[in-house]
Amino acid sequence: MVLASEWTESTFEPGKEIEIDKIFRLAIKHGCSDIHLQVGRPPVFRIKGALRELQMDPIDNDKMIELCFPMMDQRNLDIFHRDGGADFAKTMISDGEPWRFRINLMTQLSKVGMVARKIERSIPPFEKLFLPPVMEELCKYDQGMVLLAGVTGSGKSTTIASMLDWINQNYRKHILTIEDPIEFVYTSDKCLINQREIGQDVIDFHVAMKHAVREDPDIMLVGEMRDRETFETAIHAAETGHLVFGTIHASSAPGTIARILDLFPPMMHKAIRATMAMNMKAIVGQKLLKTIVDVPSRVPIVEIMRFNPTVRKLVREETDEKLAAAIRIGKDEGMQQFNDSLKSFIDREFISRADAFEISPNPDELKMMLKGIDVKAAAIL
Repeated sequence: MVLASEWTESTFEPGKEIEIDKIFRLAIKHGCSDIHLQVGRPPVFRIKGALRELQMDPIDNDKMIELCFPMMDQRNLDIFHRDGGADFAKTMISDGEPWRFRINLMTQLSKVGMVARKIERSIPPFEKLFLPPVMEELCKYDQGMVLLAGVTGSGKSTTIASMLDWINQNYRKHILTIEDPIEFVYTSDKCLINQREIGQDVIDFHVAMKHAVREDPDIMLVGEMRDRETFETAIHAAETGHLVFGTIHASSAPGTIARILDLFPPMMHKAIRATMAMNMKAIVGQKLLKTIVDVPSRVPIVEIMRFNPTVRKLVREETDEKLAAAIRIGKDEGMQQFNDSLKSFIDREFISRADAFEISPNPDELKMMLKGIDVKAAAIL
């Protein structure tokens, strides 16, 4: 028996088939979006938004290590042992086709666990993702920052990939991505595209950003805004003439402001607000909701807050509670709230009313909208 703490890259024979690939191939066959492995349970697949347990024997701790650790190189093994978890990407061939998975290997209750997300091989356009038409407008800025906000599994990465691919098809620019790990691999069309993976291509995010200023990018994807340094570096790139895309864990577009401020000490909040008001172009909040039709199986519920003069003023003056009203009266500029998105999909008979009310941030308002009652924005002056 090999203990997790004793495992090294040299523990395996190079080129030996990895047993876990059988589980990945099964996931591909059944249209699974996520794979969950936990000690004491059989593998669990997420299919069309629902978790389904496979008819297999439970995985014990030794088997989990034997399944999961062969996927990691020495760098990721070292990170796993040091941090108690590691993020990386896995590419495999199934029926002659390449497939990529984003993997998080973790420790929970002192045991190894894994969650893998299947990355679609092609990048779908806005219309196939059922995103609002204004998303195209958010790709046309020359500089500034556009953030995608949402919880894990809300489709943020896919939406950003679709936005970058639209730019790739319509502009001659240099796109530079800095990711941990790389998810979607882009094929250059009109754009020149360079993709750098933390650990594989560059030692860390901050070195990658230091290099970026010498790499002549027009557009940058900086991945997830996880900490103060990441946001400061990204917003500085936006200030200096780049269009920067990124993701952040936040529950809504207006709530993203507070989430960013939480990264900084209170004494810096006024300055950060001024910087956001000047350089932020839009924040898109996103959730995924299962449908009541076969295709698509899930749709993005989207909230869009563009930084027009009103929104910039409210952010600068610390009146975030009025941002929802600013979004409501900004519909002519393509802004929308989650309820607008929910109503649209209910009207098209894509989602059930019960599911919509369950995730709506304001169910009473949604009920009024479905009855045709115009919801007026509160005074924001």
